Amino acid sequence: MANPSTLTERASLANRAGFWAASLTALLAAVSFGVAVTTPPRTGPFAAPGSAIPYPYAAAVRFVPRDFVWMYPALLMMLAFLVLATCVRERAAGDRKLFGTIGLCLAAVSFTVIALDYFIQLRTVQPALLRGELDGLAILSQYNPHGVFIALEELGFLVMGLSFAFLALALGSSRLERVTRWAYLVSSALTVAAFVGMSWYFGFGIEYRFEVSAILIGWLTLMISGSLLALVFRRSAHQR
Repeated sequence: MANPSTLTERASLANRAGFWAASLTALLAAVSFGVAVTTPPRTGPFAAPGSAIPYPYAAAVRFVPRDFVWMYPALLMMLAFLVLATCVRERAAGDRKLFGTIGLCLAAVSFTVIALDYFIQLRTVQPALLRGELDGLAILSQYNPHGVFIALEELGFLVMGLSFAFLALALGSSRLERVTRWAYLVSSALTVAAFVGMSWYFGFGIEYRFEVSAILIGWLTLMISGSLLALVFRRSAHQR
């Protein structure tokens, strides 16, 4: 049996780490969202009429690095969310740890997919555009509305939506945790519904419609849940 003092120290550390992870998740989600919405779509269904960059997107060199800036805080946001999921799992009591572990594993998958996706854009696509190395680049580019970038983002944020459902089940019974649970569950349901509904309606012509919806739902959820969980961890730390 674990030493009670060791358990107390572990819980205290989880509360401190959880507070900072939750706070940073909410802040970085807000920053990422703010930068992203000021970056206009250059291709696809939401591009302004007459302004779309044609395939193979060589003209995108004019927007390097401006169109890629939002990925930097978004990467940090995903890392903060992974730490937050770890702290939620650590905080879970009894049988709820199982749900927390599943939620943490899904959060880790989401982070891995999104991190690889964004890192390729930042370290491969940007320099290739600047050097005019366009062979095979179009399929990887964020400007391709049905390319690898969009597909990986869809997968990453779909898995994040699923992680929300299990993290919700790991939360406790305090008022703030109940509100966070509902925020997670509603977000998860909306993400899955958007994926199924848009895939059925648009078929192979979905382009980045689901990606935009998933980002909007996911980032708003991280802003809301991060703020709420920061208060949860702060109160828990003061009660010990």
